[in-house]
Order: sequence, then C-alpha cells, then structure tokens
Amino acid sequence: MFTFTLFNVGHGFCAYATTPGGSGILFDCGYDDELQFYPSRYLSDRNIANIYGLALSHFDQDHVAYLPALRKIVNFNTITRNGTVPVDFIRRQKESNGGITSAMASALDMHEHWTHPVTVQPNYGGVKVTYFHNAYPAFKDMNNLSLVAFLEYDGCGIVIPGDLEREGWLELMKQPAFCQCLRETNFFIASHHGRNAGYAAEVFNYCKPHIILLSDKNVVHDSQEHDYAKHATGIAWSSGQTRRVLTTRCDGHIQLTKQAGYPTSVTIGLKL
Repeated sequence: MFTFTLFNVGHGFCAYATTPGGSGILFDCGYDDELQFYPSRYLSDRNIANIYGLALSHFDQDHVAYLPALRKIVNFNTITRNGTVPVDFIRRQKESNGGITSAMASALDMHEHWTHPVTVQPNYGGVKVTYFHNAYPAFKDMNNLSLVAFLEYDGCGIVIPGDLEREGWLELMKQPAFCQCLRETNFFIASHHGRNAGYAAEVFNYCKPHIILLSDKNVVHDSQEHDYAKHATGIAWSSGQTRRVLTTRCDGHIQLTKQAGYPTSVTIGLKL
C-alpha cells in the first residue's frame, strides 16, 4: 500500500510517503509549536528510525525548521536537493536576510557534505519517484530553484513543487519529461502555500487534477487569493459535497492512500 501524508504545520511544509516496498521518503521538515506537530514525534511513535530518502525542496526556514532534531533520531540513506546551488550562495543570501538559524546551518551542512554516491537502492514497490529542478545560475532566487518531486503509483500521481514560482514552472515545462509527469498528476500540491507567485495557469494545460492541496495557515498575505478550484475536477465527499481544494488550515492532516487496483482514498482531519 502507498500512503502520502501532508502534515498540518501551519505556514510551512512537511509530508511523508510510505511505499509498498518499505522505503519511506520525507519531504521537508516543517513543524508547528502552536499545533504541537513535530515530525520526530510522528516518526518515533511509529518506531521509524530509518528513512530511505529526505527530499529538501529548497533552503527556506519553514521547509527545514525541524532538521536538527530529526537528525538526532532518524537515519537518512539519501538526501535529494538541487545540487546546482552553491553552498556559499545560500549562506550569503541567508546572512543578508537576518542570519543563519541552527536549522539552516544543519541544512547547509547536509547540502555541502552529503555528496557520496548512492550504494543502497530503494525498494519503492512500484512507486515511481521523479525529481526536477532549475539550475543555478540561470535562476538566482531560492523559490525558482525549488526541487520539484513527482510520485506516481498505480494511477495516483502527486506533485510536490516546493515554492516554485511562475518563471520556474515555465522553464521546467520546456522539458517533455516534466510535462509528462504533469499529465500523470491528479493530486496537485499548490506551490508556495497557494500564493499568487507560485501560480502558473499554463501548468493546467497538462495537469488535470482531481483535487488541489494547500499547506498553509490562515491567509496572512494578500497574494494568497488564487482560485485553484477551477482547475480541479473534484472528489465527491460522503456528505454529497464535491471538494476541489483541501487545505491543512481547514482540513488538518491530509492523507492519500492507494492500494493497487483500487481508487485513491482521501482522509482529512487525520488523527496522528
């Protein structure tokens, strides 16, 4: 069975995929004190001490915030990030914008030193995992250098685009392989927490999602106002309502579950 859990971490991001082959992937590591959600607690409650992959979408605080604590209790076999981005570039950028936090220092340490070749191949049990990113120095803003991850299993396709903005979407869509992954996507995580800057209508020329997922808290930016719902076909809920957009703000932890040969089930308000 394949599961993908989008955690409610307020204005941040953290998600975890379990695969039929037993190899798990953690996507970013945001957390939220107010909501009392911590990735380490979730993993330790399930006796998960080894995760095959950590995917860091990009080097912003709300995506790496809990990394130091995680590294104390979890072993990662591999780390996937945009390897074209120089460590010194990130360090200078962060130092000029308030300094480097302990979480960012931990992320930079991993980015700089986890360069050994992969020796243990993952067993994803049929889950296809594909990554794309724009290259530095063609882009010099952290959002458009986001790692974009695609997961696909038995007709359940998910895209995890970090904080990619319009210019970055358009550049990546020049690649036929990227557009093909969009065609296979039916659960679309809105980039940049739903902000306008992450929206590119052209994406939906290829992607026809069942539903849009947003990881966000209460709308605090005037730029969080795009109507993603018009791009989704919708899922009929047991109440008779058709849902086209789910948000962690309103729906809590959200989990997608896919068993081969059966439709994908969507659970909201998941109790962890």
